[in-house]
Amino acid sequence: MKFHWFLPTNGDSRHIVGGGHGLPAGAAGGDRPPSRSYLGQIAAGAEDLGFEGALTPAGAWCDDAWLSTAFLVEATRRLKFLVAFRPGLVSPTLAAQMAATYQWQSEGRLLLNVVTGGEAHEQRAYGDFLDKEARYARTDEFLHIVRELWKGDPVTFRGEHLAVEEARLARLPDPVPPLYFGGSSAAAGPVAARHCDVYLTWGEPPAAVAKKIEWIRGLAATEGRTLGFGIRLHVITRDTAAEAWAQAARLLDGVDPATIERVQAGLRRSESEGQRRMLDLHGGSRDGLEISPNLWAGVGLVRGGAGTALVGSHEEVADRIAEYHALGLDEFILSGYPHLEEAYWFGEGVLPILERRGLWTHPGRPAASPSLVPFAAS
Repeated sequence: MKFHWFLPTNGDSRHIVGGGHGLPAGAAGGDRPPSRSYLGQIAAGAEDLGFEGALTPAGAWCDDAWLSTAFLVEATRRLKFLVAFRPGLVSPTLAAQMAATYQWQSEGRLLLNVVTGGEAHEQRAYGDFLDKEARYARTDEFLHIVRELWKGDPVTFRGEHLAVEEARLARLPDPVPPLYFGGSSAAAGPVAARHCDVYLTWGEPPAAVAKKIEWIRGLAATEGRTLGFGIRLHVITRDTAAEAWAQAARLLDGVDPATIERVQAGLRRSESEGQRRMLDLHGGSRDGLEISPNLWAGVGLVRGGAGTALVGSHEEVADRIAEYHALGLDEFILSGYPHLEEAYWFGEGVLPILERRGLWTHPGRPAASPSLVPFAAS
């Protein structure tokens, strides 16, 4: 398994920080600003603990992912950066060039998270007036062009939404960055099947996740492709279950009903099928938030996007991760409030358990040194 952490480029806090799908710019932010120094602490800690990479979000509610992570390359040695970006806001040729430059300068530490965009009002703020179906059609064309450019040959393409003529890159990405892609709508599935390397889902109960994996696997098979699968979750893990649930209650106690009502109203504007599924898990109510063993939907009351958390003792959280892994999930993109401290709770509490079970190995641990030969005096 691979584990990734999260860089809160909208700010961090000891409380749940809003932001994400359906929320306008300015709706997010915490009492820890996303400075280069603070994000650098999170990235360096995640690297030391054994996380493979760090997801950085995209949208009007947070800082730019490309620039934020580029500043952090020098603060880390091994950590990869899963940069979220939206096809159509830049040309496919420029995006392919940016990725190649990033791979060159970071020595191969770029991963790409393709976000088509499920919020029409936010897309319009960026000058994009296509409807949802057209946005996915454009993403399909965009990723086709980018993939062809990364092969090194000149590309001429004319589609319904995009066109390039004799496009070519002076430098190819080495390695080609894998594409991560999430989307639960009927329009999203075929695009994921044709182009992505890792399909991502938000943290739904295992039975729902299993159905989604089966759906995407079937679509990928028709394209002659095999994909990897990952899940996006928050985590609250402590030495005991009681301590973990007490922390979840504390996070929720810090949110007043008016804030929940305001945020839920904003999220209901979303065109994202994944966001609708997140809203259905809690229905806007504080009651019955443990929707599956150790899976808590409280985060989604005040945050768009990923709205569920694994809550429990280190052993319980490890058990739930193992269950998701058995369904076919190999990559776990995690976060928690505050992100610096929660990275250590998970990294020091859960990862060693998974390592003892043979499910995970620290990606940065040096190989064992050969035994020293005793020095013999001559």
